Amino acid sequence: MFDVPLWLWWAFAATVVIALAIDLLAHRGAHVIGFREAAWWSAVWVGLAVVFGGVVFAVLGTTAGVEYTTAWLLEKSLSVDNLFVFALIFAYFKVPRELQHRVLFYGVMGALVFRGIFLTLGVAVVSQFTAVLFVFAAILLYSAYKLLRDTGESFDPSTSIALRLLRRIVPVREEYAGTKFFVKEAGKRVATPLLAVLVAIEAADLLFAVDSVPAVLAVSDDPFIVYTSNAFAILGLRALYFLLAGMLHRFHLLSKGLALILAFIGVKLVLQAAHKTISPAVPEIPSPVSLSVIVVVLMVSIALSLYRPAPTDAAAPTDAAPTGAGTPERDGAHPKHDG
Repeated sequence: MFDVPLWLWWAFAATVVIALAIDLLAHRGAHVIGFREAAWWSAVWVGLAVVFGGVVFAVLGTTAGVEYTTAWLLEKSLSVDNLFVFALIFAYFKVPRELQHRVLFYGVMGALVFRGIFLTLGVAVVSQFTAVLFVFAAILLYSAYKLLRDTGESFDPSTSIALRLLRRIVPVREEYAGTKFFVKEAGKRVATPLLAVLVAIEAADLLFAVDSVPAVLAVSDDPFIVYTSNAFAILGLRALYFLLAGMLHRFHLLSKGLALILAFIGVKLVLQAAHKTISPAVPEIPSPVSLSVIVVVLMVSIALSLYRPAPTDAAAPTDAAPTGAGTPERDGAHPKHDG
């Protein structure tokens, strides 16, 4: 682990808090995020991540800088899978476009907390039981297999255990009430569908953490590196979603690229675990090599997706009805989860 000065932790926390506050103030009410605004915010979040990476290089050294960059790019690429699920959840609940940013904002806040917990536990477990890396590797290799197999199964938010628990705890009304998560009806506090959407988003992120946490731990076991890289990748998810809304279906080969990346990281974990638990003679894959592989695979999969469009490109399921209400119980088409 690196000797991280306390002021660097505070600098990271201040950057995140200030950026989130500005973001929240800029989108206080219901607001439709257009392409230009999404591009600007995407540039802001990527710029912050890159600048912070430069600080890591300068303060902690080249090794830490490479690990941060690799972990950030890895998490950024894996988070694209989340965007497909966000689109499906919004389509299922018929979320008005002007409300989507609000639910994603709080979804990201929850993701920052949960990822922090999972990463802390992961680092603690790995430091005490190195052999658990073999288990993490198996998870990544199985995830890669599922992506490559691509069974065509639909993602159905109605099957979420978290949603079923929510409906048991609090009644959920059928109509939206602007940006409110709760309203009072007949003197009773009831949830709006927006809360159900938020719960579905958080539940989906917990599922994705099963892949992303072991993957980032293959890059670094330093708490500062793994959390800051994850945080900056997650913070840019909202802007990236609105930037790519309507274009997600064009990247039909990206899931294959992500599968190759997961498989590569799985192999890296196996070698890393064998090096530490079996014999120092077992070679490890250096972080610069990992960074190069991730960059090349992403570039090739995106380029091939654009060069060879899918035979039947369906419209992306991101355009929720601009007005009207959605109901969590409403049956409808559940588009294919391409990621």
